[in-house]
Amino acid sequence: MASYNSGVSIDIGPFETVHRWKRMPACDEFVGARRSKHTVVSYKDAIYVFGGDNGRKNMLNDVLRFDVKEESWGRAFTTGTPPAPRYHHSAVVHHGSMFIFGGYTGDIYSNSNLRNKNDLFEYKLSNGQWVEWNKFEGRLPPARSAHGAAIYDDKLWIFAGYDGNARLNDMWCVSLNGDSTTWEEVVQTGDHPPTSCNFPVAVAGDSMFVFSGQSGARITNDLYEFHFKEKRWRKITSDHILKGTPPPPQRRYGHIMVAHEHHLYVFGGAADSTLPNELHCYDIRDGTWSVITPSTDSQSPSGRLFHAAAVIGDAMYIFGGTVDNNVRSSEMYRFQFSTYQPCSLKDDFGNLLLNGKFCDVKFVLGEKRVEINGHMSIIIARCKYLHQKIEKAKEMLAAQRAGFGEGAESSQHIQVVFSEARPEAFEMVLWFIYTDKLDWRPKGFEQKNVEHLLLLMDVYRLADEFSLFKLQYMCVNYIWVSVNLCNVLRVLQYANDLQLDFIKEFCLNFVIKESNFNSIVMSNDFELLAQPLMVQVVRRKQLTSGKPYQAEKMPEFDRSNMSSLAEDMEFFLKSKTGYETSDINLDLDGTTIKAHRAILIARSKYFEGLFRSFAPENNTVVITIGEVIPSRQAFDSLLRYIYFGAVSMPAEDSLFLFTAPDYFSFTNNRLQTFCKENLEVNISVQNVVEILDAADRVGAKDMKEHAQKIIVKNFTKVSESPKMQQLSRGLLLEILNGLAAHMKNLKLNLNQEPSPHDKTNLWNSLHFEKESMDGW
Repeated sequence: MASYNSGVSIDIGPFETVHRWKRMPACDEFVGARRSKHTVVSYKDAIYVFGGDNGRKNMLNDVLRFDVKEESWGRAFTTGTPPAPRYHHSAVVHHGSMFIFGGYTGDIYSNSNLRNKNDLFEYKLSNGQWVEWNKFEGRLPPARSAHGAAIYDDKLWIFAGYDGNARLNDMWCVSLNGDSTTWEEVVQTGDHPPTSCNFPVAVAGDSMFVFSGQSGARITNDLYEFHFKEKRWRKITSDHILKGTPPPPQRRYGHIMVAHEHHLYVFGGAADSTLPNELHCYDIRDGTWSVITPSTDSQSPSGRLFHAAAVIGDAMYIFGGTVDNNVRSSEMYRFQFSTYQPCSLKDDFGNLLLNGKFCDVKFVLGEKRVEINGHMSIIIARCKYLHQKIEKAKEMLAAQRAGFGEGAESSQHIQVVFSEARPEAFEMVLWFIYTDKLDWRPKGFEQKNVEHLLLLMDVYRLADEFSLFKLQYMCVNYIWVSVNLCNVLRVLQYANDLQLDFIKEFCLNFVIKESNFNSIVMSNDFELLAQPLMVQVVRRKQLTSGKPYQAEKMPEFDRSNMSSLAEDMEFFLKSKTGYETSDINLDLDGTTIKAHRAILIARSKYFEGLFRSFAPENNTVVITIGEVIPSRQAFDSLLRYIYFGAVSMPAEDSLFLFTAPDYFSFTNNRLQTFCKENLEVNISVQNVVEILDAADRVGAKDMKEHAQKIIVKNFTKVSESPKMQQLSRGLLLEILNGLAAHMKNLKLNLNQEPSPHDKTNLWNSLHFEKESMDGW
C-alpha cells in the first residue's frame, strides 16, 4: 500500500471557475480592432495579433498586443520593414520571436497585384524589430495561403494550403536556429490528409494534429496525426459508437484548434452553412471526443470563422473572426481549461475485469463450457436478468451444500450456465457491463471487418435476452454504419440464421439498391449465399424495379431505458438490492455501513492491498483517513465518488476528503482537485465555522487560517451561527486572539479609535466568549 502523508496543504488563492468563458475588453477601433483571417500567438503574459482583413477591403500588417494581466489593448512597438499587408498567413513563436510565413497579399480594394507569398519574417518580441529571412539556398516552398504551421525540434514546419490554383498537401521545414539556409521538402509516409486549406494545426508531444478543413468534394471531419520523428501520418478513426462517447465535430473550415496538456480543443468555423459555437475536446490518450459544457456563469462567444486563438497557462484566448452577416469582430474571449484528470470509473472497473482477481461468480458458456469469471456486485448493479440468474445459482449451490452436509466445499464459486451463448460475445457483454463501452478487442478480431460485425450480432442477441437496451442500440448503430459492398452478404446470411429480421431487411434493401445490385450479385460471395436468400434478393429486386430507392431507417430505441454506468451504480448504492447484496461492513466511528468488496477494490489500491493481505475480522473494516475519522456526511460523499464518480459535496466535506486520494490510492487526483475548487469557490459566512472545525481536525493549516480571517472579518454575522457554540475552547480562543489583533491593526493603521462597527465586532466577540466559557 502507498505511504500516506497526513500534512494537508491546499494553497488557497485566486481561483477561476473551470470551463468558464469570459468576455475580455474588446479592441478599440483606434487601436486596430476588427479583423478576420489574422493570426494570434502568445508570449509570456501577452497575446500578439498580426495582419488580417478588416472587412473594409483592407489587408493589415499591424501588430496588436493584449496584456493578459492588465486586460488592456495597445499597438505593439515595431522597427524595421514589416511584411506586406496580408491575410491567411501563419504565425508561430520560437525563442522569443514571432515568425510569419506566406499568406495572401495585394490591393484587394482595387483588385490588383493579388498573390500568395512564400516569404518568411521574424518579429523580435523583446524589441519589436522586423527582420526578413531572405538568404535561402535551393528550392523554396511554393507560395501559399490558408496553410498550417508548427514548431518542433527548433524547426518551422509548413503544411498544405492553397497556391492560387489548387489545394496542397505537401510539407516543408526549415531550421530557425540559424544553422541552415535551406528549406527541406519533407517526405511524408502513412495515411496523410487530402489536399486542403483553412484548417488549424496543433502540436502535442512529438505529434502535429490536423482536423477537417476545405478539401473540395472530399471535405471530411477526420482527425490526422503526424509524428515528427517518424514523418508518418495516421488517420485517427473514431470509435465513438463502440466507446459510447459523442461523435467528432461535424466537418468545417475556418475553425481553431489548440492543444493543452493531453487534449485538443476545437471551436467555431463554418460547418455546412452554419456557425456553431460549441467547444469540442479530443482526449489524445483516451481517443475520445466530447462537447464541453460551459460553466453557468459563462459569457460564451457566438459562432464565427477565420478567428484565431492562443494558449497562456491554463486558458485559451480567441480574438476576432467573421460573425453573422459577414461582420468582422473585435471581441476577445478567455476560456478557462480544466486541470481535472478524467473520471476513471470505467477504466477502474475495466481493469478489475481484465486482471481477473477477486472474482466471485463464474459463467459457463457454450457447448465447450468455456469459463469466464466476474464480480457479482458490478454485474448485479447493471443487469437485472443476470441478477436473477445469479440468485437462482446461489439457491442451487446452497441446496447442494445442504445435501452434502458440513463437509461440502464452501469456497466454490457461484456458477451460471449459458449453454447456447458464444463465449466471445458474452465477453463483450461483460466488458460493456463494466465499462459502458464496446471497444473490446477479442483476439483475432479487427475492427469493422466482417467477423467483427458478425460477432456484434451475437452480442446484440445476448443484449436483447439480458434487456441491456443501451448495448442493443450501440450494436445496431455500429452495424448500420459499417455494412458495405464487401460484407453485406455475410451479414445478411448471419442475420437470417440468428433471426434478426430488422438487420436482414436492412441488408436486403442495401443489396437491391441500384448502385449496389450489379456488383453484389456478380461477386463470388453471392454464389455462396443460401438459395432461399438468393430467391428473396431476386424477388425483392423485381418488386422494387422502377420505384425510387428509400433508405432503410434504423429501428427506434427508447432512450429512457438506456442508463449509464454511473447512473446504475448510483442507483445500486442507494437501493435495497445494493444493501442486501453487500459483502463487507465499513465501521465509521461505531456506525456500520454496508459496501461491496469488488467495487472498493476496483477503485482503491488501499482496499486491494487490504483484502489481498488478510480477511478482515468479522468481515469489518474500520474507516479512517490517516489519523482522522471523517464525518458521516463526508464519508457518504466519498462513497458516492467511489461508486459512481460523483464529486458534488458540501464545502466542509472537501476538507475531510482532500487527502483521501493519497490515502486510499485512487487512480488519479480528480477528487482532490474538485475538493480544492469546492473550498475556494464555496466558502462563505454560512459554512465557514464548519470549515474551520474540519480544517482544525485534519490539520489543514492554510485553510484554517483562511477560515479564521473570514470569521474575524465577518464576526457579527458569523457569531449568530449555532455552530459557534459547538467549537472547541481552543478554537474559540484563537478566534478571540484574531479579533483582538484585527482591532489593534485597525487602530495602528488609522491612528484613531476603532469605528463603531469594529467596536460592535469586538464587544460581540467578548460577550460571546464569556457566554461560551461559562460552560467550562
